[in-house]
Parts: sequence; structure tokens; C-alpha cells
Amino acid sequence: MKIPILANKQISYYDKSMKIPKKNTVYSGVLQGATILTTKPFVFVLKSYHRYDHCDHCFKNDEKLLKCAGCHYVYYCNRVCQKDSWSIHKSECMNLKKIAPRVVPDAARLMARLIVKLQKNGEDERDYYDKYLYRKFKDLMTHYTDIKNDPKRMEHFVSICQVLQEYMCDTTLPNSAELLAIFGRICINSYNILDSDMNSIGVGIYLGPSVIDHSCKPNAIAVFDGTTILIRALEDIPILDWSQIHISYIDVLNTTETRRAELQRVYYFLCECSKCKKHDIFTTAAVCPHCSGPCDITKESCSKCTKKIDDHLKEKFKEVTDFTAQYLETMKSVAYLDISKKCLKKQINVLHSLNVQHVRTIEAAFDAAVNLTYWEDAENFGIDLLPGYIHYYGEIHPLTGLLYLMIGKIKLHLGKSKAALEMLTKAGKIINITHGEKHVLYKENLRPLICQAVAENQH
Repeated sequence: MKIPILANKQISYYDKSMKIPKKNTVYSGVLQGATILTTKPFVFVLKSYHRYDHCDHCFKNDEKLLKCAGCHYVYYCNRVCQKDSWSIHKSECMNLKKIAPRVVPDAARLMARLIVKLQKNGEDERDYYDKYLYRKFKDLMTHYTDIKNDPKRMEHFVSICQVLQEYMCDTTLPNSAELLAIFGRICINSYNILDSDMNSIGVGIYLGPSVIDHSCKPNAIAVFDGTTILIRALEDIPILDWSQIHISYIDVLNTTETRRAELQRVYYFLCECSKCKKHDIFTTAAVCPHCSGPCDITKESCSKCTKKIDDHLKEKFKEVTDFTAQYLETMKSVAYLDISKKCLKKQINVLHSLNVQHVRTIEAAFDAAVNLTYWEDAENFGIDLLPGYIHYYGEIHPLTGLLYLMIGKIKLHLGKSKAALEMLTKAGKIINITHGEKHVLYKENLRPLICQAVAENQH
């Protein structure tokens, strides 16, 4: 796919999803909604949890998958995918069959695929992220020393090596130093491959995109079409300079302390982005009983109305935040509506509406209501969740767009076609930028809903 960016030249082709400059204007930057980079993975693996309902090659969700006759482990949506995957799968097919019915850990399977590819001259493969700039696998950072000094990572590494020795017993494995370097590159450079609902269904190593740095306030986003990664501009970027293009490596809906701790633990760096340097009072804010604004509970007085924060509010705040933290931890894998409602009730007049814990609790309540098909509850929680998503993710973000889409879908189901069309239109403006009109999320998920809402409004 052509990249709609020409440094210091006239743009002569366009992406429908991006802003179009006036004819004969010269633009050297990246326009909002442009696809900056698109590439296939160097290696990838579908998460074992999804192997029964997703094609192992293209990651398409399909109810009628074909099982590999050799290993009986992987599934494909058709013979074409099975044939295209054979160059990758043939080296692992017998290994998977040999250790059945045990399931190979995803990290071990990814590492095994990497080892095989590197032994077949994959180390010479280049992935161009600009006309003359490319990356090979050896160019990826290993953080060798950091990994070696990290007890949890080393424990994981040792366990993977034990699996590989049994799983790849007929293959000569690299020495321990080389294996640790490969493992380090996986830890630091792998991408979670997301489906159209932004759920992680696989893991991949992408050579070109590894050049992109992190920011908690990114100007670009990574989305996926199957296993293909697309880096798209969330805003106009004045110049095509890879040092000025940033994505977020983590979920930014968190406090600065939590984000920095996660980045330090996983990627071994201290984030110094503009968002981390600027204090956000809302993340841990209480509700001031005098002015109803956000107040820092650790201070003696409210910064807005300057009135004293009494000890009773401080004690109540600690009680509620401890209670919420405990239950949010239990709902990491499954959200419970009754627990979420219980937390929200305790948070009234204590936690500010943009407090991270409050936003996360509404998010859990929304997910639970959707799963239970309690559509009236889901509609209300979705509307309540919007301000938090806009504050932390921004107006232009895939998760904000998906929330608008989901609320619109719920309203349509409830017979509120006018309100549904309003929400779906907002979703369309965002998803057009984050994914583009040709993406399956826009074509197959959003567009039919908009057509339905329009038709019901006209009727």
C-alpha cells in the first residue's frame, strides 16, 4: 500500500480517510488519518485460547474451521490459509503432535518459530519503514543485562527453555546467550495483535514498527487487519520524522505512577513524556464537599475553593479506594455487575467522576451489563463511561470510537434510532481516522449499523 506522505513534495495520491490539502499545496508532514506504515509480521502466533475459533494463519474468526490433519492442534478457515501457512507450520506440526494433548505456551511457540526462521536465513530479512531505512531482527533491542538481572523474567526464560528442549528435541538450539538475546527481543519488541474489538488474540514481532517510541500521549496508533499492522496518524504531524512519531506501549487509563512503573518493569525505561511530566489532579481526585470539584486528598485544602479538607473525608476516601482496589483486582478477568454497582454506590460523593478507580469501575459495570444483555444498564453505564475515555484516551482513539459504536448499537437495539444514529456518526468520524473506511471494523461492523439507523429514522 502506498504511504500518503511525500517529504517536501506535492501529494499526488490520497487516502479517503485523511484530510486532503488544497490542490498544488506542498505538505511535508503526515496528515491525520494517514497510514504511516503497514507491514506483515516477522513471526507471529495465535494465542492458544483462540485456536478453536480463529484461523491460525489469517486470524479470521470463523465457526467452520478446518483442523490440521497432522497435528490436530491448529485450525484454518480454508485450504488457501493452510497452504500459505505451511512454510511456517511444517517445522512445528510434528512437534505439536508429539507433545499432544499438552498445550504449548504461547511464548514458547513464538520463540520456537523465531529459532526456526533465524536458522533458515531469516536474520537477513529486511523490513523497510522508509524508502532507504530498514530493520533486521538483530537490530531490535535485547536489554540483555536488564533481562538477566530481572528475576521474574529469568524464571520465565528458564521455563521456556525447558519446554523448548522437549518440544524441539530434534532441532539444534542456539546457545544460552543467544537464546536469552532472542527472548529479550521478544519481551521488548513484541506487539499484541488485536481484533476489531481491540482484544488481544495473538502476539507478533514486527521489524519496521519497532523503530517507533512510546508516549503516554501518542500521536499515532497501531491497529491490525488480521496479522498486518497499520500505524495510523491520530493527528497532523508536521514532519515525517520517526523520532517524532509515538504510539503507546501500554494502556494509558492509569495514574502517572502506575504507567511509569509498568513501563519500567516491562520495557526498562522511565517515561518522560509530556503527560508524565504534567500532574493530572483527576487521576486520584476526591470530590470536594464544598465546591464539588476535584481535590487532592493529600493536601490540607481544596486547590479550587481553598476550603479545608476535613479528616472524615480523608478517612472515607481511603476506605472507598481500598475497597475499590480490592474488587477491581478480582474483576480483572471477569466483570461482575453486582460488585461493580456496590463499588459505585460507595464512591458517590467520595471519588471524582474522572478518578481512575471510578472510571475503571464504570468500565467493569458496562462490560458486565453487556455480557448479561442488560441493555438499559449497559446504555447508562456506557454514557457515564464516555467522559473518562475522552479524558484519558482522547476524542480520537480506537477505544473511544468503539465505545461510541457500542452505545449506538445498544440504543438501536432499544429502539432509539435517532440517538443511535448520533452515536454511530461520532463513532464513524473516529474510526475513519483510526482504522480507515476499508477496515473490516468500518465496513462490516459500523456501516451496516449506520444504514439501519438511517432507515429506521426515515421510517
